[in-house]
Amino acid sequence: MGIILESISIGVNPNLIDAGGFILSWHGLLTFLAVALAVILAARWGGREGLVVDSIYSVAMWAIIGGVIGARILHVIDFWDEIYRHDFISIFSVWQGGIAIYGAILGGFVGGALYIMIRNSDWFLALWKPFSPLLGQPGKANLPGIGRLADITAPALLIAMAVGRIGDIINGEHFAKATDLPWGIIYTHADSPALNRPPTHPAVAYELLFDLVLLAAIWPLRNRLRPNGMFFALYLGTYSIGRFFLSFLREEFNEYFAGLNEAQIVALVVIVLTIPLLVWKAQLVKPNETANPGGTRADRRRRQAS
Repeated sequence: MGIILESISIGVNPNLIDAGGFILSWHGLLTFLAVALAVILAARWGGREGLVVDSIYSVAMWAIIGGVIGARILHVIDFWDEIYRHDFISIFSVWQGGIAIYGAILGGFVGGALYIMIRNSDWFLALWKPFSPLLGQPGKANLPGIGRLADITAPALLIAMAVGRIGDIINGEHFAKATDLPWGIIYTHADSPALNRPPTHPAVAYELLFDLVLLAAIWPLRNRLRPNGMFFALYLGTYSIGRFFLSFLREEFNEYFAGLNEAQIVALVVIVLTIPLLVWKAQLVKPNETANPGGTRADRRRRQAS
C-alpha cells in the first residue's frame, strides 16, 4: 500500500527576528548572505586569475549599490499605480522589502561598470586633484576589465541567486499557481503572506534548481568564450530563457503586454540582446593558460618561493 503525499507544509515563521519594530526576515538574511557569498567567490576566483583582489572588492561595493538601486527601481515601476503613486516617500523604504532580481543583476552590472570606467578617467583624476591633501595624490587604480570581471562573477551570481531563493521558499511571499501535484506547497504559519492559500507550485524552488542546473551546464565554458564578456552574456541569456517560462507558474500582481509580467518582459529584452550577440561575436577557444594571466596555482607558489 503506497503513501500519497498530498502537499508539503511549511510552518516556519517568515521573520527570524521581530522585536521592538526591528524585523529581520529569512529572505532578508539569506539575501545578505547570498550577496556576501557572491563577492567572496568573485574575489577568490579573480585572485586565482591574477586580478587584484582589493580592486574586485572596490568594484563590488559599487556593484552592490547599483544592484540595490536597480532592484528597487524595477519593483517601484511594477507597483507604481498600486502603492508608490500615492505614497512616494515609501520608495526609499528599501528595508520594508520590495526588490526585483532583474534590477539587482542589471543594476549591479551598471554600477560596477560605471565605477571601472569613471575611476581611471582623466576628468575624475582631475576632479580628485584639488582634494589630494585630504585624499592623497590621485593615481590610476589597477582595475579589472569590465567583461573579464563580469565573466568571473557570473557563476557566483547563480550560486547567490540559488541561496537567495531559499529565503523566498521559507517566506512564501512569491505567490504561485495552484496545483494538485504531490509537491505542492502550503504555508501554515500565521505570519506567512501565503497563509490560507491552496497548495501551489513551489515556483521559486523550481528556479533554485534551475539556477544550479544552469551553473553545472555553463561551468565548463568558463575561460573558453571570447571576447571577454561573452560568458556573462551566456549566463544572462540562458537564465532569462528559464526565467521567462518559469514565470508562467507564478501569480504576479500586474500583467502587461500579452498577459506577460514585468520579469518576462525584461527577460525577452535580455534574450533579444544577448542571444544574437553570442551568435555573432562569441568564439569558443581551447582551455589554455592565456585565460589565466596569473598562471596556475603551482606557478604562483613557485614565483613566491623564488
